[in-house]
Amino acid sequence: MEQENVFTAKTVDEAIEEGLKALGIAREDAEIVVLEEGKKKLFGAVKAKVQIKKKQSDAKRAADFIDGLLEILKITAVSEIVSEEDTVQIEIKATNSAKVIGKHGDVLDAIQTLAGAVANTGRDDYKKVIVDCENYRAQREETLKNLAEKLAAKAVEKGRKLNLEPMTPYERRIIHSTLANNTEVKTISEGKEPNRYIAVIPNNAKPNDRGLHYGERRGNDRRGHRDGHDRHGRGGDRGERRERRSGGNGGGAKRGKKEIYFGTFLGNSGNKPEEE
Repeated sequence: MEQENVFTAKTVDEAIEEGLKALGIAREDAEIVVLEEGKKKLFGAVKAKVQIKKKQSDAKRAADFIDGLLEILKITAVSEIVSEEDTVQIEIKATNSAKVIGKHGDVLDAIQTLAGAVANTGRDDYKKVIVDCENYRAQREETLKNLAEKLAAKAVEKGRKLNLEPMTPYERRIIHSTLANNTEVKTISEGKEPNRYIAVIPNNAKPNDRGLHYGERRGNDRRGHRDGHDRHGRGGDRGERRERRSGGNGGGAKRGKKEIYFGTFLGNSGNKPEEE
């Protein structure tokens, strides 16, 4: 099969110059493969042969990768480059967006992570890549902002520290940013990846407060509790130990030091690690 964009000349440099002129592109924008070095023989000479293609942009490379990945996953969808300036933004248009987004955005996040790796191949500086589907990212951000405000109010009302479920760096940044100017609470990140989570701490929290546990089963909130103590004045850890013995998870992730989390799993939307 005949190769496309193949150019010949006496030398490699001459072949490259001829090819760049024919394609109308600069050398820094071209991908050049030398197929044959020009050389003289006893009778005649062998011409130099090169193949020249225009370099794909980081965004185009990532978008092509996404299209190939979607085909492998048997998801009917196509990617569209929205922006490729400081940040590469790619929108996926699908007949069934749920398959692209996945549970809590896990499929979309996986696609974004892989696309980011492809886009940054060969680059010295990191270029952020955002992959979205049907405005999922903006809707998720709004949900997290509302959650942050509600948790801050709950923490102040209870006078207790609230530990959220583990989140990705991207989602933690949204919580931190939303409550950055709140004068009644502060937020910190605790734990280690992938179980790193945010603690919302009101100004009126008691020293060494380990936090309230609400969990996914909201009907069991009573068990925690009246300020975390049972009627005998002991800490609320006893109910937590009962739950572990019975095999329940209380809505939290596995934890080695009995950390207590609030809410349900919030999904993945991460890119680069947060600084905190």
